[in-house]
Amino acid sequence: MKKFLIAGLGNIGDKYTETRHNIGFKILDYLAEKESLTFETQKLGDIATYKLKGRQFILLKPNTFMNLSGKAVQYWLTKEKIPLENLLVITDDLNLPFGTLRLKTKGSDGGHNGLKDIQDKLQTTKYNRFRFGISDAFTKGRQVDYVLGEWTPEETEKLPERLTKSIEVINSFGLAGVNITMNTFNGK
Repeated sequence: MKKFLIAGLGNIGDKYTETRHNIGFKILDYLAEKESLTFETQKLGDIATYKLKGRQFILLKPNTFMNLSGKAVQYWLTKEKIPLENLLVITDDLNLPFGTLRLKTKGSDGGHNGLKDIQDKLQTTKYNRFRFGISDAFTKGRQVDYVLGEWTPEETEKLPERLTKSIEVINSFGLAGVNITMNTFNGK
């Protein structure tokens, strides 16, 4: 059975639950709810697994805090013997308008410390990342407050549809592959 590691990035703790920076956790929590999955705390993260059409998806929410996500990602790739091309890292992106979805097969960390740590631990920039746009609607010098801030009422209203679309991206990644998924969902 083909295995995939879907790593949603975020910070642990109630005070971060509804923050923009935790969209990776939020997407995986939404998927778990829809599939009636339960996360279990294991080494370096919370894990849930589901199967779809002969594929196994291992959902990982690292409990190492965002800036040390690479350790958890590397551990679970190795433990489950998952090839790098079957890794999908879900993260927030300030450079995309709210709710915009973008899948990439490689790239820089874009100043994102979680991606920076993954890149450092995996020793490559060639891994799949799924970026969820959170926009850049903050004033100069307020970036940290913005990403660690909670969703606006307007964003909260639009989130369920965007989360549903995000689940479609994850399933397509495992079933159809990264290229078809990029062509189908990028910018949507």
